Amino acid sequence: MEILRVFNNNVVLANDHGREVILTGRGLGFHARPGQKVDDAKVVRTFLPTDGRDPDHIAEHIAGVPPEVIRLVTDAMTRVGLGRQAEESPTLVVALADHVSGTLRRLGEGTSVEYPLEAEVRALYSEEYDQARRLVDELNRSLKGVLPDAEAVAFALHLVNAGFSTGDLSYTYTMTGIIQQMLTVIERTYLVTLDQRSVSVARFITHLRYLFVRIHQGRQLDHEPEPIIDSIRQSYPDEMRCATKIASVVELRLGAGLTQDEVGYLALHIARVVSDVARP
Repeated sequence: MEILRVFNNNVVLANDHGREVILTGRGLGFHARPGQKVDDAKVVRTFLPTDGRDPDHIAEHIAGVPPEVIRLVTDAMTRVGLGRQAEESPTLVVALADHVSGTLRRLGEGTSVEYPLEAEVRALYSEEYDQARRLVDELNRSLKGVLPDAEAVAFALHLVNAGFSTGDLSYTYTMTGIIQQMLTVIERTYLVTLDQRSVSVARFITHLRYLFVRIHQGRQLDHEPEPIIDSIRQSYPDEMRCATKIASVVELRLGAGLTQDEVGYLALHIARVVSDVARP
């Protein structure tokens, strides 16, 4: 491998058979110059930016986090089954490592952070929350148990956020609030109480998460055959009205109007969710 850019003593950008990779390791960049061969013996971690981010930008962020925390997080992710995400999404590693670094600093100063979204995160993102809990437990093996259990909420949000093209958690916070608001619209419309642990609600939430990805990328569904959407309108008129209310919530909160295709598929999911609630 050939060095393309040196960020600090521990982080370099390199060319690995035509692909750009970010390498970390103690002293890896010390006295190194672009064009030199990488000292493979010093490489501790290799990150393959496959999430559409600029490798230079990612490497700068990695260089700003203590290398021992980067290694702590990546090793813990690997042990809990998140090794592929650690390798392919360096932005996730940086976000988690930066969060851990900040948490350790706050704990050292005697301050703590509360996470008011805990109930929503546990219900809406159960898979990521379970992964986050395991990650906190694994990190605490090395940190002598200093991380509070509530840190699993923040970790889960970072795992969810990794599915978006933004490194800013604000979009994920907004998405969480909107999903909860959507579920409330359904409950009030049909006078039901949804079980957020049910299969139908879980599928609906998964659909919503992909919907938010499409909205963020400007790639909403908009090419379904007209007979399909017409059939949904005729078969599920009440659900279409409820879906239209939900679409209004999205437009109000995100400034993005939903296509009729998206509204139609929302109606289908609403029909399934309500049907499961009514089922004895």
